[in-house]
Amino acid sequence: MRTYGQYCGIAKALDTIGDRWTLLIVRELFALGPCRHTDLRNGLPGIASNLLVDRLRELEEAGLIHREAAPPPVATTLFSLTERGRELEPVLRELSRWGVPLLREPGGSDTFRTHWLDMPARALTDHRPDQPAIALQLHADGSEDLVIEVKDGSVHTHAGRVDHPTASLTGPPHLLAATLLGDLDLSAAVQQGLRLSGEREAVLRILPR
Repeated sequence: MRTYGQYCGIAKALDTIGDRWTLLIVRELFALGPCRHTDLRNGLPGIASNLLVDRLRELEEAGLIHREAAPPPVATTLFSLTERGRELEPVLRELSRWGVPLLREPGGSDTFRTHWLDMPARALTDHRPDQPAIALQLHADGSEDLVIEVKDGSVHTHAGRVDHPTASLTGPPHLLAATLLGDLDLSAAVQQGLRLSGEREAVLRILPR
């Protein structure tokens, strides 16, 4: 393993998680939970299969992920974060927040997966915890769906769909991201092409103020 050879917490952390793709693998496991190799490949367009194998091995050796054999009908190896790996959540959250200004323009040829909005969604706050539970459906054009569930003051996310969402937001990735991150007012986002259906107040209940 390459090392900076410095007795410094930042340097030691980068020795472990500073290689290309490593934190993005952790991002995928936060957003999707236990993943197969093919799930990770789908969420990491551009990574070579052998490099993914190497990074998973390094993360396992560092105690950040573990693998287990899933029973039928899955019957394959699943990778998931250890407790030590989950301690990286605030690191990813701050990187996501810091990167907001870099998302103000459309991504052009950049690839996108809706579940990449999982980390900013985890930072959302329920401003009306006294109100009934709600489920918000997010869909970026050309990608899959992400559900934000809000109940008793807590915000949870998961990939997929719900049958009867309280509200849905659909549109270009940069508008969804800017709205969730508080960089764009909901009304302005709708004017620019974000499509809102269902209860507007349910969406406003969690957006940054």
